[in-house]
Parts: sequence; structure tokens; C-alpha cells
Amino acid sequence: MLIKQMTVAQTIIPIFLQILLGVSMRRWFGLREDFWPQLDRLIYFVFFPALLFNTLAHFEIDFGAATPMLMVATLFMCTGMVIGYVAKYFLHAPSRVYSATFQTSFRFNSYVGLAIAGGLHGHEGLAAIGLLMGFMVPFANVAAVLMLARHSESHWLREILLNPLIIATAGGIIFSLASIPLPKMFNTTLGLLSQASLPLGLVAVGAGLRIQGLHSHPGTLWYGVAVKLLVLPAIAWGLASAFGLSGLYFHIPVLMAALPVSTVSYVLAKRMGGDGNTIAAQVMLSTLLSAVTLPLWLLLMGL
Repeated sequence: MLIKQMTVAQTIIPIFLQILLGVSMRRWFGLREDFWPQLDRLIYFVFFPALLFNTLAHFEIDFGAATPMLMVATLFMCTGMVIGYVAKYFLHAPSRVYSATFQTSFRFNSYVGLAIAGGLHGHEGLAAIGLLMGFMVPFANVAAVLMLARHSESHWLREILLNPLIIATAGGIIFSLASIPLPKMFNTTLGLLSQASLPLGLVAVGAGLRIQGLHSHPGTLWYGVAVKLLVLPAIAWGLASAFGLSGLYFHIPVLMAALPVSTVSYVLAKRMGGDGNTIAAQVMLSTLLSAVTLPLWLLLMGL
């Protein structure tokens, strides 16, 4: 048991230290405020897609083994959406607040998930969670954008189809299935970009944490956080057990369900006219509290 606790600690602690580094850098390094959105954009459009493509292109994908895992992820995300939707009937949050915080019950922080999956399962863990993200990211984006659409005139379909994470995942899967060899120079370049993606992503997560909204709409605030960190992983666990998953294919969907809320949720809510303050508080609280809840879920899974 002690050895398992040490393994989890060795995986989790460096991740949250990098998030804290991002918090410190934003507060004390004197960087201009417009630096951080540009860093987010660089990670989202260059480094993170490079990691997904590089991981999947070099991984032999067994869709027969992975399909039950994909079904479990789809089901728990749909359940999260239902739980988020019914909240408006008993929490009675204003429309701008509800449409923004609806995302909290199902959106996940990809950077944290990739870092933990890679730390625990190496290349296979990265490939498995990368495959899940390729399927789940467009699903999550469509649901979140449609809920916020009443406040926006943005071209949501174009945003989904041109999503760099979806394009990178599809490209990686195509290269893997076709067994297309990548030129050595291209391989080396992708490898270097991949190595930079997770540290930069975790620093950006820390820099993106915001404290506004902690005292407004507390029922909605804590409902979303509790669902994301406690209820959804329990549902994923039950579904994974029902589907007979084990090992890597059991761990990854439960891990994804237990991840904190994505910082992209705040950006999307602000851009589409939703209430940014409450979702910002949910992102911050779920990220900080996941430093406790994530190790607990990992230990319960025997990792």
C-alpha cells in the first residue's frame, strides 16, 4: 500500500507543482497580461496537437479492445450532461450563469489528464487517453457551444470542424492504421514539440486560474464541482465495471471522468456571452480540490 501511495504521489505532485509555477509566474514574473492568451493559443494550436498526433501515429490501435472504453466514456459524458442540464430546474440560476456552468459537469482538463496517464502508463496511457480525447472533445465542444449559442453569433460548426485537437487525432489514427512511416526529421521535430507540450500546458493551467465568482451563486458553483470530482468518476467506475473493463482500459475512462474542469470552459463562456466569473471559480476550485480527489481515485483503482 505504501509503495502505491508513493507511486501516485510521484505522479501527482510534480503535475500540481507545475500548475503552482504557473500561478506564481502570472503573479510575480511581471509578464504582460496579453502574454498568457497567446501562450494558450500556441499550446492549443501547435504543441498539444503535435503530442496527440505523435503519440497516436506511433501506436498500434486495437479498436476491438478500445471500443468498450469509448462506449463507457460516451455514456458517462452523456450522463454528466444530463446531470448538468437538470440543475436549472432546482438551482434556478440565471440564464447566463446556467449556460456557462453547464459545461462543468462533463468538460475535462486535457493537460492534467495527459500528464497523469503518461506518468502512470507511459506511451500506452498517452495513446489511450489521446484516443478518448479525440472522440470526446468534439462531443463536449458541441454540447457546450450549443448551450451558449443563445448568447453568440459565432460559427460553431466551423469551430468544431477546424478544432486542432480533432484534426491531430484523426491524422494520428490514419497514420497508425495505414502504417505510414514518418521521416526521421519529422519524427524528431514532433518529439521535441511533444516534450514541451505538457509542461507548458500545466503552467498555462496555473496561470489561467481566477478567483472571481467564489461568492456568487454558491449552489450552482458547488453543485458543478461536486459532480465533476465525485459523482462523474463514480458513474464512470460503475460503467467500466459493467462493461467488464480492466487494466489500462478501466483506469483511463475513470481518470478522465475525475479530471478537473477545463480552463477552456472559462474562455468559451466569456467569448460567447456567458457568465465567466462563476465558471472561473469552478475551474479554480476543481483544479485545487483535484489535488486531493485525484490521488484518492487512483488509489481506489489500485494504482
